[in-house]
Amino acid sequence: MMKKSFKKVLALVMVLIMALSAAGCSRNETKQTKSSGDSAATKAPEDKTETGSDEVSETGEALPGWQQNAEDKVDLTWYINFSWFTTPWGENLVSKTISEETGVNIKFIVPAGNEAEKLNSLIASDSLPDLVTLGWYEPQVGDIIEDGLVYPLDELAEQYDPYWFKVADDGRIGWFTQKDGHIYGYPNSSFSPSDYEKYDNISSNQTFLVRKDIYEAIGSPDMTTPEGFKAAVKAAKEQFPEVNGQPLIPIGAHEFATNGNNSFDNYLCNFLAVPYEKNGEFNDRFTDPELVRWLKTFRELGEEGYLADDIFIDKRAQMEEKIAQGRYFCMLYQRTDLQSQQKILYANDPNSIYMAVDGPKNSKGDAYTLPGTGINGWTLTMISKNCDRPDRAIQLFSYLMSEHGQHMTWLGVEGVTWDYVDGVETMKPEIKELLTTDRTEYDKLYGADSAYWMFQDNAMALKWAVETPNPLGQMERWTYPYIITTSPYEITLEAGSKEADIQSKVDNEWGVVLPKLLLADNEAEFDTIWAEFMQKRKDWGIDNVLETKTNLMNEAKQKLGIK
Repeated sequence: MMKKSFKKVLALVMVLIMALSAAGCSRNETKQTKSSGDSAATKAPEDKTETGSDEVSETGEALPGWQQNAEDKVDLTWYINFSWFTTPWGENLVSKTISEETGVNIKFIVPAGNEAEKLNSLIASDSLPDLVTLGWYEPQVGDIIEDGLVYPLDELAEQYDPYWFKVADDGRIGWFTQKDGHIYGYPNSSFSPSDYEKYDNISSNQTFLVRKDIYEAIGSPDMTTPEGFKAAVKAAKEQFPEVNGQPLIPIGAHEFATNGNNSFDNYLCNFLAVPYEKNGEFNDRFTDPELVRWLKTFRELGEEGYLADDIFIDKRAQMEEKIAQGRYFCMLYQRTDLQSQQKILYANDPNSIYMAVDGPKNSKGDAYTLPGTGINGWTLTMISKNCDRPDRAIQLFSYLMSEHGQHMTWLGVEGVTWDYVDGVETMKPEIKELLTTDRTEYDKLYGADSAYWMFQDNAMALKWAVETPNPLGQMERWTYPYIITTSPYEITLEAGSKEADIQSKVDNEWGVVLPKLLLADNEAEFDTIWAEFMQKRKDWGIDNVLETKTNLMNEAKQKLGIK
């Protein structure tokens, strides 16, 4: 810890020396103020009535700050920690309109090369731009907060824009609130548990897919039971031994990794509705008897030659090539991973596409439990204490988080790019045509459809989402009835902890054991491999890991307001 702090201080000193050489003494005064730990007081405007938004409507509700200050033009710098982001500000319809409505002009700063190096340099030199967007999973998030480099959003909102609390999602606030009681970054692409109660068109990526023409040719059989599944696989191989002169692969799967295979562990558990917790304790899902029952089913198919060598050795590129050729009969697979291949199949022969059908079920026939996007989402956006106008920054946040802001960033300007049609927000046909045919020109002219994604609220956007057309739509819509939120179980063991080390050993061993189970010569060999694996886990201390996960799960529930 001391070594880390020393390196950090040393880096800061070096950067300070360079900064002083370039900027002179006035910069030095600013640095001294920040290091005093009282930067919030020195940065905040003394009279909030000149810039804040503590005005209320006739009904007593807080008015959006951006509506009151649009005439006061300000420039804000915005760091985006993704080198691929190239959309400029101020040249298209959406960015021009946002600047007109809020009075805020943006200058994006994007790393030219390695994102981590750029971000670390900004942190070490305490030179973060006004706004900062980075993945919630980035380790620098913790550094930025612990070092006091960003404002608490809740405090800025209380002081400058109470309207922020009206447009912020309570579930997301609760999840991202730190131990000190403050929230420092607001997420995009996040689904809170309450979103799953509001919307009935949230989808999962996880599907059981069959090749349509082969499945229908063998009589559209029931594949929810081990017996039905085995019979269907055998019938498909018997009737269609080859596809365009190449062997049919009866069962497809995601690529095997060092810690297992999504198709045969995570996805299969979800299709079998294996619970995430039992009797208030975090459930060890991969040891569930229902999973073992189906792994034995796949082993039996393997013993009879229906698990092709391809699925144990192919990488993503090889799998995509074979999907585009339609060589798999069935697979538990992430539907969004085969969109391009599905379009190729559809263009060649609409009947050769993959479609979602009911796959493996547990012995009770329970409905599937397929996870959707969780509370963490994708990125967090923060307001740096280097920002001279945090009042306008939090008001811009409110604008972009509001339904008006979401309309703007998703659809553009009403009457120009979209209209209400029968009460539903609908993109104009010519705009939609440009969006689907020339995204670059669309962004240059309009910049909607979440080109500025930093506050994209995918849950809210479901209200005006256009139904995905086939051949992709059927796979997506099939998942709607089975979607669940798994946010309480999106827990992470502390890096470097004893429990994290044990979990890592167990995961790596599972990556070795899983293919052995599937390729076991007989059930007795399967049982022996399984028993040895269970004993190793116990010896390594898996019970301690599960106890820790239960505690983390309960903490997560408390933050999410789940009883």
